[in-house]
Amino acid sequence: MITLYTIGFTKKNADYFFGLLKKNNVRQLVDVRISNSSQLAGFAKGKDLEFFVKEICHIPYKHITDFAPSKELLDKWHKKEVNWNEYEIIYLSLLKERSIIKNYGIKSFDHACFLCSEDTPEMCHRRLLAEYMKAHCKEEVEIIHLI
Repeated sequence: MITLYTIGFTKKNADYFFGLLKKNNVRQLVDVRISNSSQLAGFAKGKDLEFFVKEICHIPYKHITDFAPSKELLDKWHKKEVNWNEYEIIYLSLLKERSIIKNYGIKSFDHACFLCSEDTPEMCHRRLLAEYMKAHCKEEVEIIHLI
């Protein structure tokens, strides 16, 4: 069985965030944001996060922009030019177009945690990514959202 985790950093302090990763024995943190350098990200800025996750959790950090929505899609979503159903269709098409299963596989993400900013997974692409991987895996996949 392959286990995929997801987490958002919004509304979490560093102690709680890193505690969730450690408690669940996450083996790598995969940042799926298109940009990981926002000033609003606090402890979750790319270089800082890479340092913290290595020092606190002793796991690697990867930033994979192929797993992120396009800037164009994010802009349309923020401007309310697409609804959530349209967003899902466009994002899933991007994953297929980018051949993420072929290019990255799934097994290498066993016990990995997909990171984005949204505090819950319902309307976040990290959930869609995990479900897409599950749907394209021959093995059983469990998805756990760390909240």
